[in-house]
Amino acid sequence: MPTKMLQIPTADGQADAFAAFPGSAGPHPGVLMYPDGFGIRPVLREMAGELAGHGYYVLVPNFFYRHGPAPVIELPEHIGEEERPAVFERLMPMIEAHTAERALRDADAFLTFLTAQAEVGAGPVAVTGYCIGGLLATRTAVAHPGQVAALAAFHAPVGADGPDSLSGLTAEAHFGHAEGDLTPEALSELNQALDAAGVRHTSEIYPGTVHGFTMADTDAFDSAALQLHWDRLLPLLDRALAGGPGQ
Repeated sequence: MPTKMLQIPTADGQADAFAAFPGSAGPHPGVLMYPDGFGIRPVLREMAGELAGHGYYVLVPNFFYRHGPAPVIELPEHIGEEERPAVFERLMPMIEAHTAERALRDADAFLTFLTAQAEVGAGPVAVTGYCIGGLLATRTAVAHPGQVAALAAFHAPVGADGPDSLSGLTAEAHFGHAEGDLTPEALSELNQALDAAGVRHTSEIYPGTVHGFTMADTDAFDSAALQLHWDRLLPLLDRALAGGPGQ
């Protein structure tokens, strides 16, 4: 699977990014994939490559680029429970500094860059993300109605901006939650907001999971839940992006 590192011009500097795409002749539908807070690393490259293997051009930006290129902080090969406190001690200031205003400026730049790539076809794109990346994906989709046709967010704090924040959503959406990510009341409120937005959507608890279940380099990883994530994501992209790859 062809891959490359790229530099995305933004209003605040250059954001490094990883791209994976099919080896066959394009153009291909574009997918903007936001990583979790741990950032671009082998497991994210593997996931981007897996998605690219289904016919998509996948762009994974380092949204912490203001603090340096990825990996912004040194990460252990496996992020276990013992390692998490020290890792999050370094990550939290960056997470807190990444305001909604910054995220939306970046979203404009990331989408502009993605759609300008020679391998990416004309037409709508998709956004997907994990943990904080799922929140960023949701903000991106809401801010770009018409351009973003599909949104998927996994173990993400998607309710952080309040239910009214989804009122402008036009993309078909899937939200995959870990058990414990949301209270029953918060899940009901989120689903009511999606209903009110009038978009096709699914929002479900992935059974037996803990926060971070898609990430194979963490103790939270659940292989069955990762497969369920693909089972939800791939049909969504196929439906929303003009019939999927090659259409």
